[in-house]
Amino acid sequence: MAEPFTLGLVQMAPETTVAASLEKAAARIADAARAGANVVCLPELFATPYFCRSQDHAAFDLAEPIPGPTTDAMAAAARASGVVVVAPLFERRGPGCYQNSLAVLGPDGGLIGIYRKMHIPHDPGFEEKFYFAPGDLGFKTFQTPFGPIGTLICWDQWFPEAARATALLGALVLCYPTAIGWHPSEKAEYGERQRDAWMTVQRGHAIANGIYVAAVNRVGVEGSGDGYGETLEFWGSSFIADPSGRIIAQAGIADEEIITAVIDPATLETQRRHWPFLRDRRIDAYGGLCRLYGDEKK
Repeated sequence: MAEPFTLGLVQMAPETTVAASLEKAAARIADAARAGANVVCLPELFATPYFCRSQDHAAFDLAEPIPGPTTDAMAAAARASGVVVVAPLFERRGPGCYQNSLAVLGPDGGLIGIYRKMHIPHDPGFEEKFYFAPGDLGFKTFQTPFGPIGTLICWDQWFPEAARATALLGALVLCYPTAIGWHPSEKAEYGERQRDAWMTVQRGHAIANGIYVAAVNRVGVEGSGDGYGETLEFWGSSFIADPSGRIIAQAGIADEEIITAVIDPATLETQRRHWPFLRDRRIDAYGGLCRLYGDEKK
């Protein structure tokens, strides 16, 4: 059985320039490593403001290739601290083709692999379909020197199929880099239930799959005004849940923080022995999951 390792989540806000954000992230990675982390995960699109609040063609200039400036800087940070880094970024595949991606970088600075966000939202203030093509690499689990980790991104976290598909590839933990927050006009009435739903569905993934789940969000207020797309207040609340859905580490709503927790394969093994959901799956009966909705084809 694999040895336990420590996962660190960096809850942060971007700086005013990409260079400053990369410098901050590198410093936070070093801090997480000093706190014992072997694997460090950053929030979704951590190096820039959340430009998807509106549709702006100029924002495509923020995209970059892999390898590129973000992966180079985070590879150097990974190498300096001897950790694995999960580094989300706005990826430029080519002219007119961009994706919401992450790179998993090894403790030697090498590229272990890439994941591209599979589910792309389109809501007021989250205009991601304007910017991102859907992921084309499928669901991924990456073999790191410390253990296998699964990676998904933000909107992916609402889909049980994504969690299950990634868990079935052997991950010990599902890492969800995230950028989610409140619209000013909705916070008073719906804010707490929105945040609670976000945490509950991910804890459910942990329970249903007998797996650790980690969500790392950004913090801070971006934009100004009361209309949709004008302002988002990111709700932080980054957390790590164990395979029983118990929250074992959690950050606050407003502050930049680093949290860590031990990912123990023995805990996952014990949970699955006593709650053998994977054993009892009826893979012969799930054909309907391949339809969008409704009756069987006539």
